[in-house]
Amino acid sequence: MSISENIRRIRAEMAAAAEKAGRDAAEIAFCAATKMNDADRVKEAVAAGVDCCGENRVQELTAKLPLGAYTGKPVHFIGHLQTNKVKFVVGTVDLIQSVDREDLLIAVEKEAAKKDVTQDILLEVNIGAEESKSGFTPDGAREIALRMAEFPHVRLRGLMAIPPIQTKPGANRRFFAEMHNLAVDIAAKKYDNVSMEILSMGMSDDFADAISEGSTMIRVGTAIFGARNYDK
Repeated sequence: MSISENIRRIRAEMAAAAEKAGRDAAEIAFCAATKMNDADRVKEAVAAGVDCCGENRVQELTAKLPLGAYTGKPVHFIGHLQTNKVKFVVGTVDLIQSVDREDLLIAVEKEAAKKDVTQDILLEVNIGAEESKSGFTPDGAREIALRMAEFPHVRLRGLMAIPPIQTKPGANRRFFAEMHNLAVDIAAKKYDNVSMEILSMGMSDDFADAISEGSTMIRVGTAIFGARNYDK
C-alpha cells in the first residue's frame, strides 16, 4: 500500500478506537515518525494529512529542513537528545517530546534564553521502569512539573512515554492508563508554566490501546512507511 493509503487506513483505525472509547477522534493528533525516510517520503506523508512530523535524529532533522520536508506541518523532536546538540533543536522544532532528564531541561532553558524563544516540551516518562531506557520516573516528572517556574523559557505541555515492548496484545494498556493518571494528577495541581494538554503515547502496534486509555497524540512510523532497514 502507498503512504497515503496507509495514512487513510490508520485514520480509520484511530476513528474506530476513539469511537469505542467514547472519544472524539479530532482530539487525537497523528504524528508521523519519519526516521530513516527521505524528504520526498516525508512530503508524501504531509500531503496525505498527518498532523505533524517527528524526527529521532538531529542529523536527519537538519538535513531535511532545508529540503522543505515538513513544510505546512509542525515538526517535533521525538528521539534521545544529547545536550551538545540542543542548539540545533531549540527554536527550530515546535515541540521537543523527549526531555528525559534534568540536565537536558537545563540545557534547553539556557539555549532558549540565548535565542530569546520559548520552547515547548514534553517530559518523557520511563513508565515501565526499564533499565535500558532513559526518562523520568513518575515521581520525578511530578517534581519537575512542580519546579517549571524555574524555567521561564520552556513551556511544559504534557508527557510522553514508550512502554515496554510486548508480545501479547493489550499488554501495554496498564502503562497507558498509568500515564493518563499521572497527567491528570499533574494537571490538577495547576502549576505555573505547566499544561497537560498533550499525552503522547501509542505507536504502530499499540496506538488503538493508547487511544482507549487517553492518548492525545500517537507517533506512527512503520505503519506508514513500512519496516525500516537498519542494515543500510
